[in-house]
Formats: sequence, structure tokens, C-alpha cells
Amino acid sequence: MTTYYYEDLQACGDNEEKRRCFSRDAIRAQKSTPAYRTAEDAESYYAKHNLTMERYRKVLYTISGKAYPDIFSANYKLTTLFFRRFVLQQAQFVLSNGVSFENPDTSAMLGKTFENTLQKLAKKAVVDGVSFGFWNLDHLEVFSYAETPVDAGFTPIWDTNTGALMAGIRYWHIDKTLRFTLYEVDGYTEYEEKDGVLSTLEEKRSYILRTETTQADGTYIVGGSNYGSLPIIPMYANDLHESEIVGIRSSIDCYDFIKSGLADTIDDTSSVYWTLKNTGGMGDVDLAKFLERMRVVRAAALDDDVDAEAHTLDVPYEAREAMLNRLRSDLYEDFGLLDTEKILSGNLTATAIRMGYQTQEDKCGDFEWHIRAFIAQLFHLIGIEDNPTFTWNRIANQLEETQMVLMAANYLDDEAILNHLPWLTTEEVADILARRDAESLTRFGVTEGAANGAGGANAPIVEKAVEAAEESAGKTLNGAQTQSLIGVIGQLAAGTITEWQAANIISISIGVTKEEAYKIIRGE
Repeated sequence: MTTYYYEDLQACGDNEEKRRCFSRDAIRAQKSTPAYRTAEDAESYYAKHNLTMERYRKVLYTISGKAYPDIFSANYKLTTLFFRRFVLQQAQFVLSNGVSFENPDTSAMLGKTFENTLQKLAKKAVVDGVSFGFWNLDHLEVFSYAETPVDAGFTPIWDTNTGALMAGIRYWHIDKTLRFTLYEVDGYTEYEEKDGVLSTLEEKRSYILRTETTQADGTYIVGGSNYGSLPIIPMYANDLHESEIVGIRSSIDCYDFIKSGLADTIDDTSSVYWTLKNTGGMGDVDLAKFLERMRVVRAAALDDDVDAEAHTLDVPYEAREAMLNRLRSDLYEDFGLLDTEKILSGNLTATAIRMGYQTQEDKCGDFEWHIRAFIAQLFHLIGIEDNPTFTWNRIANQLEETQMVLMAANYLDDEAILNHLPWLTTEEVADILARRDAESLTRFGVTEGAANGAGGANAPIVEKAVEAAEESAGKTLNGAQTQSLIGVIGQLAAGTITEWQAANIISISIGVTKEEAYKIIRGE
């Protein structure tokens, strides 16, 4: 089927009928692609369904070769949730501790739900191969590539010349009605297809609306504006831009098939099998009926010339169990994740644990790169200059790692020590540093009143000094620099050092000129 690109949308111009048809046909074309079918199947596996096992049917054959559904023997369809477990393990390893930024105001600008939304976006990318983040004025929303019972689908429209995402169609079904929204750089339009008839529900609207409220008219729209580019950004799971189920689905199916087959064998045989003499005319269906009767009634009526003999049976499970263990090991290895059962055998050293994590860290490092690329595009869209920091959620020998950090404490500042302690989160480190800063103010006797004159005529308020220092240095001060500045101001306020000494210390510790240091001290 035809693939639809941005140039095809441009050819529609302002003709609404053509734009409606283009959007509907682009959705149909996307659903016929191999990438979409793979993503659709991956969503089912993530939702705890093994499609191969669910579609598998047992059959019996008569003497004449006619097939009948096997309704007599056991037919377990066991599902092992490998894929869901893998997706959660990969996404949570990178994002379970959230994301932090150099500028404390960045998190507030991104909204309270940003970290949760980023996690969902990452999981969707691993499942579908790609997911899309929509910046909706002041918060991030997730657009799923494949349509599911709980998520609308999204059809990307790419530019054939640049490869950039220039438009997209989000769609969902309500019974037999198709609702879809066409997103473009200059706004979005809502459409509907009901009973084969296309219609426009909402004319094109801007992404950023300006409203006014009056007592007489209430709230109404007075204008709107848009972003510099499409506010929808793709996030990929890997450099192949394909679902992570590719390459492991057959192993998952094989595992579930062997596991189900073992359960069937145990249920069917019940440790007994039968041999029947003078019953050559019985087909598979007749034999199955005989076994079913023996299981239920425990007896059967036989003709004089027919003989039935029972035999005990030990189910051969060793080979299957060995194969299941091999498949499990291969699945973790092929997906690039750590099987935690392998590190539960004893009290491993920190070095041994890190070696066990090497494959997972390699894969998650690549995945983090794609998340960083997404965040960089998002920041460019909304005008934020900052860098994200991720704290991976790995198992650690905390005692050994803590001892290593403390051994190097003489060569590290307080912030570095706290950041390397394995049992502290990023938020806890920030809180500890903030409390220590407050304690430093108290210890040096620096209060707002003292800073304005009680402790020294030229000592500014500490908060203003920090702001002035960051402006002069052109960067946010780290914990050690902030504490140094507080200490210098406290000593200056107490009269234990001169202004020249204070300026010299600030110039060296923060990395500013002497003139800038004097301005910081004097509050200029």
C-alpha cells in the first residue's frame, strides 16, 4: 500500500476534503506496514498475551484423514511474561530514580507529571520501537505508535527530503466511528469518519491559545500562537528504530510451548498409558474418547476379543527442564539484561556485581542516549538550556561501595562524596546540602539582619551574593562553591577577614576576576 509523506499533505493545500481523505488513508496505510504489525503484536505480549499460544489449536485425525478439533486431551496455554518483565526492567533501570537537572527551575517548567510521563514514553518506545511526546503548553503527553484498547494510535508524517517529522495523525476508534486529529506545525484539526462519511469536527486551532474573561461573556479565545516547529517529538528504543520484541519472540513462544506441553503431558498421562489389542479400526477420535472415559469413569466396557492393558509411565521432564533453563538464559542474554537469579547465589563483591551488570549497562546506556536526544529536542522546542542527569537503579554491595567512597573522602568535596554514596538519592543529596548551607549560615552568625549591617557594613544578603556569583561565573554554583561563598561572607561579616582577603578567596574558589569578586561582596 502507498506510504504517505509530508509532501502529499502539502499537495492537498487548503482543500478540507482532500486533507480529510489524506489523513484517513495515511492511517490505513500505516496499519498495513510490517512495522505496525510488529508493534501491534508487541503490545499484546506486553499486555500479558502470547498470541502464538492463543492461536495454537490441537487436532485429531480419523482413519480417513479428516481433522477434528482435539477437545479430549489437555491443552494448556501457559504464558510467561518475559517481554513485559524485560520492558519494565530496562525502563526502570534508567528512569526509576527520575531525572535531575542542573537548574532547579527546569523541573518546575516541565510540570509535576514530567517524570511519570517520561517513563511511560520510554516503555512505549521499547514496546513499539518508537513513541511520540507531545508538548501540550505546559506538560508532556504520550502518543502511542500502535493503537491499543487503552491508547490511541499515531501515524507520523515524515518529510522525504529532511527525514524530519513534520505532521502526524492521532486516531482512535469508538465502536465503528473513527476519530482522528491532524497535527501540523501551524495548529491541529479534528476529524471524524462515521458510517463511511468524513467530516470536520473542529477547524484548525493554534497550540497556544490566548483567552480573556469578562463578567458578561465569560472566558473566550482572543488569539493564538504556535511553536517554532511541530510540538511532537519521536523517542526511539534503539538505532534500528524497531520494537525490542524483534529477535526474541520466537524464543518466548518456544519457552511457553515447551512449558505448556509438559503440563499437557502430565495431565494427559496421569502416570498411566494404555495399549489396546484388536482395535485397529479405532481412529484418533475413538482412542481419545476411550482415554477420556477411563479418566472420568475409571472403567470401560470391551468386546470379548478386545483387550486393554495399563502401563505406568514416568514423565520424562529432565530434557524439557534443561531446555527451559537454556531458553531463559538465552532470553536474558539476547535482550541484554541481567537475570537477577544469577546474583542471588551469595554475597558478591561490588566488582562481581558490576561485571554482571555490564551487558545491561551497555544496552541501557544506548537507550539513555535516545532519551537524552528526545529531551534535547524538547528543550530546544520550549527554550530551556539545561542538561539531564540519570541515576541508574542497580543492585549494589552498599557496604563495600560506601567504604570505597570514604577511603577517597580526603580528595573529594562534600557534594562529590554524597553523590557517590549508593544509598542516597539525588533528592536526598540536594536536601542534605541545603541543610548544611543553612547550618553554615547559623554557625557563622549570618542572618539577613546581620548581612545588612549588624555583622559588617559591606556584607550583602547571602542569597543575593550567591545569585551575583552565579551571574558572574555564568553557571550554577555547586555545593562546595556555595558553602565556600557562605563561609567567606560569614567571616567577613564577623570581621575575621578583610574585604581584600574575601575577594581573593572568592576569585579562586568560584573562578571570577577580582573585580567581579568585589562586586559580589559589595552587592553591586
